[in-house]
Amino acid sequence: MPRLIPRPSSGPPLFLGVIHLPALPGSPLSELSLPDIVRRATADAVALLDGGVDGLIVENFGDAPFPRDGADAVTVACLTHAALAVRRAAPDVMLGINVLRNDARSALAIAAAVDAEFIRVNVHVGAMVTDQGVIEGRARDTLLLRRQLGARVAIAADVLVKHAVPLGDQRIDDVGRDTWDRGLADALIVTGTGTGRPTDPSDVDRLRAACPDAPIWIGSGLDPARASFIAGRAHGAIVGTWLHEGGDVRRPIDAGRVREMAAALRR
Repeated sequence: MPRLIPRPSSGPPLFLGVIHLPALPGSPLSELSLPDIVRRATADAVALLDGGVDGLIVENFGDAPFPRDGADAVTVACLTHAALAVRRAAPDVMLGINVLRNDARSALAIAAAVDAEFIRVNVHVGAMVTDQGVIEGRARDTLLLRRQLGARVAIAADVLVKHAVPLGDQRIDDVGRDTWDRGLADALIVTGTGTGRPTDPSDVDRLRAACPDAPIWIGSGLDPARASFIAGRAHGAIVGTWLHEGGDVRRPIDAGRVREMAAALRR
């Protein structure tokens, strides 16, 4: 089956910067108004563009604790509004949507509405034990909705996602094959154990060997000092925490840090 994200044969890895939205209205830690959130998201998008990213991911990072199942309607509405503002500020780069914890249906609907190129799905196949409880993948439902919408929106799926452990003794290469061959994901994401925690190079190697045709993205723990391990291993890098001022996700994106990261990835 043709995939919506091509596997690059050469060149530097795709550099994707994350826009961590503060707590949205209606979430437990909500403090900012929606206009203030949109202004911050737009400023972060501009800083990421100035620093040289190839794409952006917008996610409701500040909404923890997240629901296990679908996001609330107010969350979907506010995230759509913020993502549309980011799309207007960055019309010429890839845009991705991630609705935490694992609301692929809402992410897909938002992506179709704001003309985004892909969604991130934390659990696309199988089942994971998380701080929200047991989350089950719904690959079939997500793919059917994409077909119903007629949306050319790619699915970038985590393989053994961070902040979670699998049910049973699951190997990353086996889960990767299921995600790629049976879940029909368009790209595979491999992470460390939590936000900002380094990805194990051996996990990347095992996933690449198991799924040689899949685009593989590193999903956590990257900084310029660790960027060199990507060469020959991964086709993309999702970088979030380190790009903020002082590496603090509560602070704005630092365009200087983005430039430093871009230079490290492209050496």
